[in-house]
Order: sequence, then C-alpha cells, then structure tokens
Amino acid sequence: MKLYEKLAKEIEAQIRRGVFRPGERIPSVRQTSQHHRLSITTVIHAYLQLESKGLIESRPQSGYFVRPDASGRRVVAPELNPSAPLAVSAQVDVSRLVLSTLRSIGADDAIPLGSPYPDPALFPFHKINRYAYAIARRQKQWGVTSELPPGSPRLIRQIARRYLENGEPIDPNEIVVTVGATEAINLCLQAVAKPGDTIAVESPTFYAMLHAIERMGMRAIEVATDPRTGIDVGALAQIMERQPIAACMVMPNFQNPLGFQMPDEKKRELVELMTRRDVPIIENDVYHELYFGDVHPGALKAWDTKGIVLHCASFSKSLTPALRIGWALPGRYRQQVEKLKFLNTLTTPLVPQLAIADYLENDGYEHHLRRVRKVFMQQARLMRAAVTRFFPEGTRTSQPAGGYVLWVELPPQVDSMRLYQRALESGITIGPGYMFSTSAAYAHFIRLNYSYAWSPAIEQAVTTLGKLASACLRESA
Repeated sequence: MKLYEKLAKEIEAQIRRGVFRPGERIPSVRQTSQHHRLSITTVIHAYLQLESKGLIESRPQSGYFVRPDASGRRVVAPELNPSAPLAVSAQVDVSRLVLSTLRSIGADDAIPLGSPYPDPALFPFHKINRYAYAIARRQKQWGVTSELPPGSPRLIRQIARRYLENGEPIDPNEIVVTVGATEAINLCLQAVAKPGDTIAVESPTFYAMLHAIERMGMRAIEVATDPRTGIDVGALAQIMERQPIAACMVMPNFQNPLGFQMPDEKKRELVELMTRRDVPIIENDVYHELYFGDVHPGALKAWDTKGIVLHCASFSKSLTPALRIGWALPGRYRQQVEKLKFLNTLTTPLVPQLAIADYLENDGYEHHLRRVRKVFMQQARLMRAAVTRFFPEGTRTSQPAGGYVLWVELPPQVDSMRLYQRALESGITIGPGYMFSTSAAYAHFIRLNYSYAWSPAIEQAVTTLGKLASACLRESA
C-alpha cells in the first residue's frame, strides 16, 4: 500500500468512527503533513482520493470538510453504529441491546419510537435553565457540605408539598434526593438485599430494574403480570412459599412497558402480603404524575404501615430529564439509603435541585402537567389506532392508563430483533421485547413511544413498521 493510500484509509476510518462528523473541517494539508511526517504532495494525493470517494470536499480558502454519504445520512462507524447486528436468540445481552437502542435514538434523522424518554419539546427546560443560571451567578461558591444527603431543604419541602397536594401526606424527613430515579432504585436495592439474593419482578419489567439486579450480583425471578391490573399477587405468594425472596420490585402506576394502573385493592393486597412476610417492596413510581384519568393514582406507600415500601420517583419523566433529579422515600431503611448515597456518590448537585425548587414555587407545575397529560392521552389513541390499521392481522396492543409507551404484541412468527434491525435500516427505532425480560418470552413484542407530536413523519414510520412486520411474517411462513 502506498503512503497516500495508507493515510487516506486512516482518515476514512476516523470519519466512519465519528471522530470527524459531517460538516466538520479536517486538519489542513500542512498540519497533516507535519503530524504524519509526510510530504505535502502525499497528503494532497490522500485528500484527493477521499474526495473522489465522496467523503470530503474542498472549500476555497477554507480547507477540507467531511461530506454526508451518498444517501445524505450520517456516516457512522461500526463501533458507534446503533444498527450494528445483534444476535437473534434467547441469549440476547439485555444491557448491550438497551445501549444499542439508546444510541440509535441519537441518530440525526431517526424516528425515536424506541426512546425511553418523553419528547423534550414538552418540557419547560429553558425556564428551569434560566433559574439554574441565576442561582449559579448568585452563589459563586458552595462547600461540599451544602450538597450532602439528604438534599436541598427547599427541594425536599416542595416534593413533600406535591405529595400533600395529591392527597398523600408524607414525612419530609424521610426524603433522600438522588441523581434521578435510577440511583434511588439502586440505593434502595442495595439497602435491602445482597449479592446472590433473589428479587421478584413483574413480567415484562422495565429493563433498568433488571440492570440494577444484574449489576449487584442478584437474581431476578419474573412473576406473571396482568396487562391491566399488574403483578399477580397470588403467583408471587406461591413463589415465596417455595423459595426465599429478598425484595420485590414493581411499577404499580403506568408500568413500563405495559402502561397499566394497578387497582387500589391490588395495591393494598400486595403491601399486606409483603408486610406479613416482612419482605421489602421497591416501588418505582416515576410516571405517577402522567395519569390519563381525573384522579391522581395512589402509591403503594399509602398502604405501608411498617415502613417496608421504598418509594422511588423523579422529575425526569414529568418536568425535565436533563437535570437528573430524583428521590427516595425508603421507609424504615431511610438511614441505610442515606448512608449508601453518601458512600456511592457523596452528593447530588445543588444547582439543579434549587432550579427545580424555584420552578415548583413560581411557575405552575400543575398547569404544565395538565397539558402534558392531555397530549399523551391523545397521542396514545392515535398510536393505537395507527398500529391497529397498519400492522399485520393478529397484532394486539396494551391500553395505557398513563405514561407514554405502548406495548405491542405481534404475531408469534415475527421476531422483534429482526424487526428492530430492519427498522433501524429505515431510520426508525423501536424497543424490542427482549429488553424487558431475562428470557425470550417477549420475542414477538415491541415497545413504542407515543410522546412525540403526531406528524406525517411519525405516521409514515408506523406505516413502515407495519410493512416490515408483515414482511417478517411472510418470510417466517
């Protein structure tokens, strides 16, 4: 290989890995000549070869810049490519699959039907950012002690007031502020269980809960879960008769991915069962503000008389995901959770806490929530109707009572991983069912996000998904 060909190949590899992005300027001929100790003529030959491949372009008086590829889509390397093939089998690595899916959402033109996050356009981020900027200007210096657990007293007071407004008075002294609900869940799990323990979860369940269990060297046991009423308390009781369970992790309100709201009588039944067994419940309630009905849903915490419910929530799904502020109400495990918070991350950044507190005090949080709930409810209907219309016969959907995700059951012959890969090739992301279980039980299910404003692009994406699912079905025949 000639020197200029070798140089061209190296630069091409950097472009495809995303080191140089479309529209960015690459090093000048002189810089490259100096860095690689090559003649200017050799570098020019390399750049001309890259230009002939359509990878870079020359701009007079400016230098060389990366071009889009022939299709106009971003050039991405295999190691950063969200559509990199994954094994289609029951042994799919859930963590790797989730990471691949999340990366795919960042593609410039991808339709984010696989996103676990709500549409950021719905959030008052600019208002909160202004509060954060003003706070940072006022307070030039903070000591670490001002950020120590349990968190900002102002934010804790606002969180407690919000629960009171929703008819659930709580003790503000129980609140521990965390870096999002994910940290709250991890801290609570660490407080009640140890490596090797078995944790009961819903089936299907939100993959972040499976990640927490896996990371701590624990084992998940999946419990049958009704798509309308939640975890089967009777089945859970039978499992606990056969083997020890260290804790139960559930999402009783607008569970991801099923979207149900667990009836109050079943919430009470679950808490009573676990109280009799003296087994803690970790309650992931991040979607509790996103209900479609007229009444705020109750939390398991409301039926807890012995402090066994460790309640976790955040502002990420209802106000802003950017600042990563969550909290835990850990019941009788409160001191242990606060200690673990200190040992794990020491603090939660203070400026985001105070910015959110300012917003809650001054800017009509309830008005914002009413608008978001209305949007989600309308778009849930549109998404269900579109899936019913465009997907192959035999497709069924959940009936969300809140939140922003739809669980779709395809005909059994359609493998969600194959559909996932083909959807990515068409610039569409989805959540394949493999992400929501430790087994292949949901191989023919997908999760769709309906929070983004309904548009011709979204409708076309759903239409395309339906065609791709039909093609997968025909190929399996």
